[in-house]
Parts: sequence; C-alpha cells; structure tokens
Amino acid sequence: MSGITILGSTGSIGVNTLDVIRQHPGRYEVVALTAHTSVDKLYEQCLEWHPRYAVLRDESAAEQLQNRLASSLPDIEVLAGEAGLEKVAALPEVSIVMAAIVGAAGLLSTLAAAQAGKKVLLANKEALVMSGQLFMDAISRNQATLLPIDSEHNAIFQCLFNQDKNAVERILLTASGGPFRTWSPEQLADVTPAQACAHPNWEMGRKISVDSATMMNKGLEVIEAHWLFNLPTEQIEVLIHPQSVIHSLVEYADGSLLAQLGNPDMRTPIAYGLAWPQRMASGVARLDLTRVAKLNFEAADFSRFPCLQLAYEALIAGGTTTTILNAANEVAVDAFLNQKLAFTQIAAIIEQTLGHISGRPAQTLEVILEDDQQAREFATAKLT
Repeated sequence: MSGITILGSTGSIGVNTLDVIRQHPGRYEVVALTAHTSVDKLYEQCLEWHPRYAVLRDESAAEQLQNRLASSLPDIEVLAGEAGLEKVAALPEVSIVMAAIVGAAGLLSTLAAAQAGKKVLLANKEALVMSGQLFMDAISRNQATLLPIDSEHNAIFQCLFNQDKNAVERILLTASGGPFRTWSPEQLADVTPAQACAHPNWEMGRKISVDSATMMNKGLEVIEAHWLFNLPTEQIEVLIHPQSVIHSLVEYADGSLLAQLGNPDMRTPIAYGLAWPQRMASGVARLDLTRVAKLNFEAADFSRFPCLQLAYEALIAGGTTTTILNAANEVAVDAFLNQKLAFTQIAAIIEQTLGHISGRPAQTLEVILEDDQQAREFATAKLT
C-alpha cells in the first residue's frame, strides 16, 4: 500500500480525497491526517481511518483531540503546530502528500513534502503563488513528483501528457464566472458572504468560494500555471465557461485544441493524481453530453472582476509581488466573510497594498515570509 498524508483532511479537498481512497481498499494507507481547529471532524476521521498521526495546527485544539483519543485510539500520536504539519509531510513511510491546506498556511508543510522528495498532489495553489521558483527548485532538486489537483491545472496536465510541449501556443484556463457573472456593478456593492459562497457549480470552502466570486481564484491559477508549465504570462488566458464541463484547454501550433471534460467534481482530478500514471475509478457520475447539450464561452471581463487584472499585473511584476497580492487578498476576504468589508472593496484593499509595498526578488523563504507579513499588516491597517 502507498502511505499518504492529507494536509487539510477536514476541508473539501481532504474529504473528497478520503472518499476516493475509500473506494479502493487495500491500495492506500492513511498515515496522517491534519486540520486547523476542526477537532470534531478530525476525531471522526481518526475513528474511521486509524492514522498513525493526527495533527492540529491550533495547539489547544490538539490538546482537546488528544484527550478524546486517549481512551478510544491511544496509539494515534497527536501533534500540534507548524512543526507537526512539516513532520507528517516528510515521514519516511509516506510516499504521497495531498497538499490541501487553504492559503499561505499551507506553504511550509507543502514545501517540506517537496524537500522530502514526495509525490506532491498540489491543491494548495498559494505555495506556488508565494514561492514559485523556490518551490519548483525544491521539487527538482529533491526529485519529487508534482501533480496539480486544481481541476484546471489537472486538465492542462492531462492535455500536455505525451505531447510536444514546445509546440504549445497557449493554455486556456476556464472559469465559471462565479455567482455574479451577470450582475451589474450596482448589484455587486450589496453582495453578502452567503451569496458569495453559493457557487453555481462547485462545492468549495468559504474562502475559495469568495475567491471564485471575485475571480481572484482564477488570477491565482494563472500564476500557478506560469510556474507549473513554465509558460510566459502572454500564453496563459482565462476563458469564461459557465457550465464548468470543459476544465481547461491547450492550443498547439498546428491549430489543435485539446480539452479535458467531465462533471464538476473534484474527485476526478484527485483520483487522477492518486493513481498517476495509471487511472482508477473516482466515483464521479459520467458526463452526459446529450443532457449538457450546449457549451458557452465568454471573454473574461477585467472591469467587472478587477482582482483578475491585479493577479496578471502581479505576475508580470514578479518576485514577491505575487506573495503580497495573496496576503492582501487573504486579509480582505477574511474581513468580507466577517462582514467588516464590502465585496467591492476586496480589490481596493489588494490594489492599495500592492501600491504601498514594492515586491523584490523572491530568493529566500525568509524574504517571502517577511513580505507576506508586511502585506498582511498593511492590509489589516487599511480595514480600520
């Protein structure tokens, strides 16, 4: 059996990963499960999967879990904090690491998996947004395997597999357009967190749902695609596709467009990543093209979704500018979810932060973390 650590097992990607593994008994051993503060959910997962390690980033939550497991599953070692996350990402008995912690919080443990030479299933796009070259160098230097789990990048990976990458003209990242694709600017001013989290096609966590609604999620994916596929910004485009059936496309020099299609269900790319280079059942319903009947496409509207424009500009600027972009976005989205900031002000906070803090070469992890912290402090101050 292949040993697996799931970083962020109680989130949407983590839960779906366990669902795929559940369908293939005897193929994978769940060695470690981790969460931030979700004691109840992680406890239930421990009861089912009996991992060797359970990690909670929050130390008081880890103590609660330890007390609950003491009588039922005393053999599970409970760890806490960033050190615990990094330890289970690099365990010698683990060959696969699902990196599914949302946001900058997942950077260090995902980097630890790369440095340990693991097969890294990357659902945490922020690792590349914050430390692109540093992260890719760690993958190469330690002979790790990097497989993208975001549906768009997984689709591109599939369309590039065994193809001539030198013949790629461009890649097209598809986007549903989120719940506000047809809303007027006046309507956007009154968006509530509940509305922003009601994605029309995908089931996602709250932070990622808001990013999808602002199109920042697609902007972060543009940055991720740049590092994953070693393509310049001008060869990465965003295409609005409301049905979310085509997950992304690659255009080649001969005019061919290769696309990967499927129902909008994260278990498809998860199963592909787990089994690669083979394929296995994911549990996803088969796509019925006769029911879909029609596929629509629109150009991305930068004026309606300024976060997408800001992400492109940050990628062009390079260095820690993308780190600053991500940090400001995380602060702004959290403020919006806690009803301290209007939906339309998310982009404004990011733009102000980018205008105040200059990016610099992202040569070391220390520099990246310093600029991340500085951006968070500035964006937080702008909220008051």
